[in-house]
Amino acid sequence: MLLAVIVPCYNEEEVIELTFNEINKVIENLIKKGWIKKESFIVFVDDGSRDKTWEIISNLHAKYPERVKGLKLSRNCGHQNALMAGMMSFDYDACVTIDADLQDPPEVIENMVEKYREGFEIVYGVRSKRDSDTLFKRKTAEAFYKFMKFLGVELVSNHADFRLLGRRAVKALSEFKESNLFLRGIIPYLGFKSTKVFYERRKRAGGESKYTLGKMLSFAWEGITSFSIFPLRIITVIGALIFIVSLLLSLWALYLKMSGKSVAGWASIVLPLYILGGLNILFLGIIGEYIGKTYIESKKRPRYIVEERLD
Repeated sequence: MLLAVIVPCYNEEEVIELTFNEINKVIENLIKKGWIKKESFIVFVDDGSRDKTWEIISNLHAKYPERVKGLKLSRNCGHQNALMAGMMSFDYDACVTIDADLQDPPEVIENMVEKYREGFEIVYGVRSKRDSDTLFKRKTAEAFYKFMKFLGVELVSNHADFRLLGRRAVKALSEFKESNLFLRGIIPYLGFKSTKVFYERRKRAGGESKYTLGKMLSFAWEGITSFSIFPLRIITVIGALIFIVSLLLSLWALYLKMSGKSVAGWASIVLPLYILGGLNILFLGIIGEYIGKTYIESKKRPRYIVEERLD
């Protein structure tokens, strides 16, 4: 089979060459075993880097033109769109997506290919433990997976974007036209025969993580709003509860008035106004997120624009 390894890159000048060397060793080993064709290749997708990432990719392509291919996106389009650009721009029998920082060990690709040869169309790389993460990141990740499961979204726990997809899975994935991509939710939705391979994640080979707290929260919110309308249903339920409570309070106030008793203090008036006002703003924000997504999708703008291609 013809294998493509897709590597999204954003300001990864410190690790690109090392990443190529490690992945290339795996490819060479698989070629020797006769599991993949010698024409198998690596695709580096430069997601709008501001350092020398594209220059290094170009040099690698010049040195290894048959093994290294490259895509330079016109701007930073985001990790998910960079993955899609790499997967949709070339022809192959199966592809593996892996980040450039080498936290996901490339040698696991061999296990993925073995599972593919056994008949699995999708192979997930799953972390066997999260000891290398901080306590905060570990607990928030656990909470996210539990919450997504509660919302009814099918996710593979402790799986990021390290996976193998066969040709049929990639073709099915190409049918998803939405701009707001959340591949961790879309891939299980495809429904093809799948399995998992487990591994221990390593420390970054170099440079700094591009996933800040803000980006992680944004990514989590993207996943929630892209695959579930549950937040909107929560608004409906809370709205109904507030209406019932308000009705009961109105009856209580009417009873006090008819019995000649007065309600003392301004808190009974002011505090509910603040609470209801805050809830209104919060709910309008959530509804606005969904309306905004609908607005973006209706424009049907391209997810990414390829500025340069090395092939």
